[in-house]
Amino acid sequence: MTQDTNRELVEKITRLKEKRHAVILAHNYQRPEVQDIGDFVGDSLELSRKAAEVKAEVIVFCGVHFMAETASILSPDSVVLLPDAGSGCPMADMITAEELIARKKELSGARVVCYVNSSAAVKAESDICCTSANAVNVVRSMGDGEILFIPDQYLGHYVSAKIKKPMVLWPGFCPTHVKIQAQEIIDQKEKHPGAVALVHPECRPEVTAVADEVLSTGGMLRYARTADAKVMIIGTETGILHRLNRENPGKTFVPATAKAVCPNMKKITLEKVLWALEDMKPEVRVPADVRERARAAVDKMLAL
Repeated sequence: MTQDTNRELVEKITRLKEKRHAVILAHNYQRPEVQDIGDFVGDSLELSRKAAEVKAEVIVFCGVHFMAETASILSPDSVVLLPDAGSGCPMADMITAEELIARKKELSGARVVCYVNSSAAVKAESDICCTSANAVNVVRSMGDGEILFIPDQYLGHYVSAKIKKPMVLWPGFCPTHVKIQAQEIIDQKEKHPGAVALVHPECRPEVTAVADEVLSTGGMLRYARTADAKVMIIGTETGILHRLNRENPGKTFVPATAKAVCPNMKKITLEKVLWALEDMKPEVRVPADVRERARAAVDKMLAL
C-alpha cells in the first residue's frame, strides 16, 4: 500500500471518527499504521482502564476478540466495533465456561484467577481477573487457599515462582510466545554484548530464566524509556518494536526472534477500520447476564 493511499485512508477515518463520536483503542501488537491512528495505544491493562474511562458513543477496538469483549463489559453504553470479526485469540479458545465449571467442581473451594486473555463467559465464572502487568499483585491479594490460574500455564508458572505459592495451572498457552526459544535469547546476547533482554511472562520458564527482566508490554515500554541500556533484546510479539523505536530514538531494539508474530493481531488494517466505522459492524456486545458477572471479576482487578 502506498503512502498516499494510507494518508487518504487516515483522513477518511479521522472524519468518520468525529462524525461517529468514536475513539480508537489499539494494542501494542497491532500493525504500525493501525497503532498510529489510535487515540490510545497500550497493553491489555492500559486499554481496559481506557475502556472504563472513555465516554465515547463508539469504541473501535484494534486488538483481538476478548479485548473488545472487555471493552463491552466496561462500557456497556458504547457500541464496540472489532474491525475484523476473525481476530481471535487461540489461548482464549483453550478454555470454555463449561470446562471451567467442571474443573471448579473438582477443586471445591478453589478461587479462580482469570487472565484477561479469555472470553467474557469464562471471566463470568471467575473470582478475579488479571493481566500480565498485575498478575503477581492480583495473586498476592488472594491470600491463602487454593488458586486455579487460567488459562495461561506459563504466566501462572511465572507468578507461582515469583511469590513462591503453588497454584493449579490450566494447560493453556500463547502460540506466539512459545515460539521464542531460550537459545535465541542467548544467541542475541552474544551478538550484542551488554544488551538487556526483556521478555514477556507468557514465555516458557526456560526463556524467562535467561532474561534480564520479565515484563508486560507496558512494562517494556516504561523500562525502555528510563533504562541506561542502549541495546535491548525484545522477547514478545514483534508489533511492539514500532512503538519502542518511535519513543526511544538513539536506542536499538532487537527482536528475540522474527517468528514471534501473532497472525490474529495483524488481521486489522486501515481499510477494515474504515469499513467498521462506515458500516458500524462487526459489533461485539456481551449479553447482560454474562456482562454483570464478568464485570465483577474485572472490577476487582481494576480496584487493585
